[in-house]
Amino acid sequence: MRNIAEFTLIGRVGTIKQVGKTVRVSICANYPFKDDNGQWKDDAHWNEVTIFTKAIQSYVSEHVSKGDLVHVRGRLRQNSYERDGQRVYTVDLIALEVGRLAQASERAAA
Repeated sequence: MRNIAEFTLIGRVGTIKQVGKTVRVSICANYPFKDDNGQWKDDAHWNEVTIFTKAIQSYVSEHVSKGDLVHVRGRLRQNSYERDGQRVYTVDLIALEVGRLAQASERAAA
């Protein structure tokens, strides 16, 4: 049996940047909640996804831009490193699949 740690994100693209041999995409996912007055609000969470695969990097550079609605599926990777004498722990989101669901311009038309 294979053990897995996966994630799925659906959200809007913020930034796309090249970092060394990887591409990093920030994606905003909104989680609706009711405030103390019973009004619905959005709680926005930014997630940075790392792309190692050349084919997915090419797809993102050719078809995805800021504001696009995307679906990303991938794996989680825990990491740690030493900074200023303290151990820092991170969780990396590694993209295995990226698909554009809507262009940013379609959002304005909707």
